[in-house]
Amino acid sequence: MNESKAALLVLEDGREFHGVSFGAETEAFGEMVFNTSMSGYQEILTDPSYAGQIVCMTYPLIGNYGVNTEDVESRRPWVEGFVVREASRVASNFRSTMSLQDYLKENNIVGIEHIDTRALVRHIRDKGAMRAGLSTIDLNSQSLLAKVLSTPSMANRELASAVTTDERFVYQPVPSESAIRDPQSTIKPFHIVAYDFGVKTNSLREFAKFGCRVTVVPAGTSAAETMALKPDGIFLSNGPGDPASMTAVVDEIKKLTASQTPIFGICLGHQLLGEAFGGSTYKLKFGHRGGNQPIKDLTTGKIEITAHNHGFAVAADSLPDEVEVTHINLNDQTVAGIRHKTLPIFSVQYHPESAPGPHDSEYLFERFIDLMNVSIART
Repeated sequence: MNESKAALLVLEDGREFHGVSFGAETEAFGEMVFNTSMSGYQEILTDPSYAGQIVCMTYPLIGNYGVNTEDVESRRPWVEGFVVREASRVASNFRSTMSLQDYLKENNIVGIEHIDTRALVRHIRDKGAMRAGLSTIDLNSQSLLAKVLSTPSMANRELASAVTTDERFVYQPVPSESAIRDPQSTIKPFHIVAYDFGVKTNSLREFAKFGCRVTVVPAGTSAAETMALKPDGIFLSNGPGDPASMTAVVDEIKKLTASQTPIFGICLGHQLLGEAFGGSTYKLKFGHRGGNQPIKDLTTGKIEITAHNHGFAVAADSLPDEVEVTHINLNDQTVAGIRHKTLPIFSVQYHPESAPGPHDSEYLFERFIDLMNVSIART
């Protein structure tokens, strides 16, 4: 690797950062965002929710444990570009199979290091997330800025169709994931239909731990097709883009809510559910991304430290009376969870499957299992 190869990052307001390339020699464009996690960079790189975005890590040393084949969250990395203060040249982990630099090269992702990431994050925090360009082949700031200004913004951008599965499939867990948490249970394993708006593998693993059979379907699957699969529950996954751009999907979710089938949504799935209930969503100034977001469960009073990756939120005052807010983000009081008062439907704005992140919110998967238990008991 040529460590002296220059790289340039330019934001749409003209702010520029000169650094050194540590990935593929190419250029990329997307929304500039930051993540405050101290570890978990491989899971972040492969989280489909980051499609269309250039990610800056706030932790100063990234890459020190390399990458491996076990910690991927989807079929490939989805970030457009990767920004760090320092990329470690040493990978100290027995599971490591490749360095971070080689992984970025193999997947044609441009990376930049040796820039002031604190200054970059402060700028985004103050000015808001914005379009950016990252290049190793065009080091002319005015030329790169012109390209940035010609790219689409994240608002009104639909990206779930770009990351979703092409065909329906049944998730096949590894043997260690198939062990039901309650081995004495006599309840028939549930069948969950999971909408892939950019689903992370760890969500599927969590369901497998309860012995569930999970059928993953493309984002554009109709309500009729889903109900024909006879699900015990429906999962609306995380994903990238603006939920307001997905009107056709929202229409299908409206039909699903009328089926009385238990529904659990996270992140983008939560936002789409909010819109299906008649609410509205809006773009946050710089979003929530990291593994240290404090959430209050209003139903219990408990505080959870949670993993987040989203740039949009549901507007609390737009929700109808039959939908209540169950969780709030203590940093900015935004809606972090909702549930329907009479239907077996709930959702959260964060990532209970973690990977990376704390495990405070794993109970939400069990809550969904309980909803399906109650639903089956009633029938």
